[in-house]
Amino acid sequence: MYVPAHFAADDATTRDLLRGIASGHLVTHSAAGLQSTLLPLLVHEGADGFALQGHLARNNPQWEDQGPALVIVPGPQSYITPSWYAAKREHGRVVPTWDYTVLHVHGRLVAHDDDAWTEDLVRRLTDHHEADRDEPWSVDDAPAQFVAGQLRAIVGVELVVERVEGKLKWSQNRSADDLDGVVAGLASDGDAEAAALVERYRP
Repeated sequence: MYVPAHFAADDATTRDLLRGIASGHLVTHSAAGLQSTLLPLLVHEGADGFALQGHLARNNPQWEDQGPALVIVPGPQSYITPSWYAAKREHGRVVPTWDYTVLHVHGRLVAHDDDAWTEDLVRRLTDHHEADRDEPWSVDDAPAQFVAGQLRAIVGVELVVERVEGKLKWSQNRSADDLDGVVAGLASDGDAEAAALVERYRP
């Protein structure tokens, strides 16, 4: 990923983004070319580092693409109109842009065609997303035979993380006056999250 220095996430921010992953686009390469699937993911942090764990439909051949892989995790994003820049009024040499956060997680994909591993993952993934509900649903709420059939239809996958790139492009390359205009413009458009991120990463 192309990451100019002023948009690069530092190590601490990159780790925080990594720990916060809930889903991502798994990208692999096979004889058929590039393959991509959006997956809910759990982050496993162990003594040896990080791994992203999820599952694919057994009928999806991507789980066989074991080896080098990439997970792309898009974050908040927003269109930035040059009309918000003070520079537009000063000299007019401005163009639109797109502000965003994105994480590229590189690693090695391992498939777990193993009922016990997959069931454990499904239970942890479910418990994670149900935890804050008043009446959390449990895998055990479904008939055991039905669950067994569902588990046979999926294969566990794990990206063993080798390298992470974080990019935080929030107008850090603009002047203070332009940044003021971007923050005000985003706020007026109702995009409070993007406005806060421009302020947060202001040089």
